[in-house]
Amino acid sequence: MAEVRTDRPIVVDATGHIAGRLSSHVAKLLLQGNRVSIINCEKIMLSGTRANIIKEYRDFLKINSIIHPKHGPVHYRRPDTMITKMIRGMLPYGRKPSGVAAHKRLRAYIGSPRELKPLEKIQFEKAKIARSSSRYTTMDELGSVIGWTR
Repeated sequence: MAEVRTDRPIVVDATGHIAGRLSSHVAKLLLQGNRVSIINCEKIMLSGTRANIIKEYRDFLKINSIIHPKHGPVHYRRPDTMITKMIRGMLPYGRKPSGVAAHKRLRAYIGSPRELKPLEKIQFEKAKIARSSSRYTTMDELGSVIGWTR
């Protein structure tokens, strides 16, 4: 990938993308110094059976601090914050200043905001789902089950 820095953000339409693959592509763009905005976060797909994904996330929600629950990990339930945390995990966030700076250049949105509509949207062909969408679960479905109220 060529290094492209612009004043305008790179807008990624996340519809039909697999979460992990999308995250790695976006993390790479962020580390190259680009500003990235992800739209339609609720339409990102998670591979695996719906029941298994929900069970794993519910087990993850049980993790907290014994001493004081507010000191434990923060468990996000909104699709845009879930994908932001996934991308943060692929950046050197706690180890290098470049990781923190890269994370600040990321924006994630549910739906498509008015100010980003006229901009050109890109999609990553390698991150798109390969099989029928019935084999995947959307972040919208997962969020609704674990407590996201729109």
